[in-house]
Amino acid sequence: MTARPHVVLSAAQSLDGYLDDASSTRLLLSNEDDFAEVDRLRAESDAILVGAGTVRADNPRLLVRSAELRRERLAAGRPEQPIKVTVTSSGKLDPTARFFTTGDTTKLVYAPPMAADELRDVATLVDAGTPPELERILDDLGARGVRRLLVEGGGAVHTQFLAAGLADELRLAVAPITVGDPRAPRFLGPGAVPRPLRLAEVRQLGDVAVLHYRVAAEPSALDVLRLRQAIALADECPPSSTFRVGAVIAAPDGTVLATGHSGEGDPRNHAEEAALAKLLPDDARLATATMYSSLEPCSARASHPRSCTQLILATAIPRVVMAWREPSLFVEAEGVEQLTAAGRQVIEVPALAADVRRANTHLPGVRP
Repeated sequence: MTARPHVVLSAAQSLDGYLDDASSTRLLLSNEDDFAEVDRLRAESDAILVGAGTVRADNPRLLVRSAELRRERLAAGRPEQPIKVTVTSSGKLDPTARFFTTGDTTKLVYAPPMAADELRDVATLVDAGTPPELERILDDLGARGVRRLLVEGGGAVHTQFLAAGLADELRLAVAPITVGDPRAPRFLGPGAVPRPLRLAEVRQLGDVAVLHYRVAAEPSALDVLRLRQAIALADECPPSSTFRVGAVIAAPDGTVLATGHSGEGDPRNHAEEAALAKLLPDDARLATATMYSSLEPCSARASHPRSCTQLILATAIPRVVMAWREPSLFVEAEGVEQLTAAGRQVIEVPALAADVRRANTHLPGVRP
């Protein structure tokens, strides 16, 4: 089965939780710095999704504005613009809306059968069930090669993704404005959120506060078992002046596909590198496999042209489970950030970090 996209929700709201006021004029809740960050999010995504209500009310273009970001996409072998996606139950969308008429990119409309025949000349229509089913939409987007999906609203769509447990991240910009009008659209409607969110970052952009949340992914019992196996493999590492790390690649049922440890095969080899070398990069089993590593996969290194993070991203491995974030002894590690930005799920199990530290007390400053 093709992996579903990594889903990032993005919204800007007032202090009292509104996306807009009730007037006919759009309420500005962002500044230029915030717009630039959202533009970067768009450039990093394979597709951008909004609900039909947003297409009707805001008439968005849903394009990467920055010419530099567009050049970066082209240089990386990606289309200049992400795919545009909308979801509708009625199919009542204006074919002249900017969603359809701006940008040389694919436009997808997920709708019940025959709900939007008048749109066939301007978009690709996909049966999403009645009413449209988010899981079916994500499965179809994954099959189309979408690895990272940016959801820009509106409130009903954000609520549906969170209530269905299908969101992986949330970027929320909060403007120092209050609306106080119950007629205005809110960021979220009623609905429980089954996957708890953890606050990962808070930043200030002028007067706007940007809150970044990640879904608190919890390891399964099988994850803990395989991660303990990876930690134990560090004992097989030869003496080293750097980290002693173990890695296990396993299928969803726990079947071990490959193992590795630092220094295996070559003193310069890292654990993930050694494990991946035992499998073909296009091995179909990697599309559902998990990389278990005792230490955060490296994001920069001098001993190999590609980091372990880059080696993982060169495969279809969708999950990484690790015990200890790499401390800043040699480089400023960004493995977790690079993996999550690429749409891979990263689960940290800090309860096992002490076992990893014990294998690395030969390094300065590392204590059990």
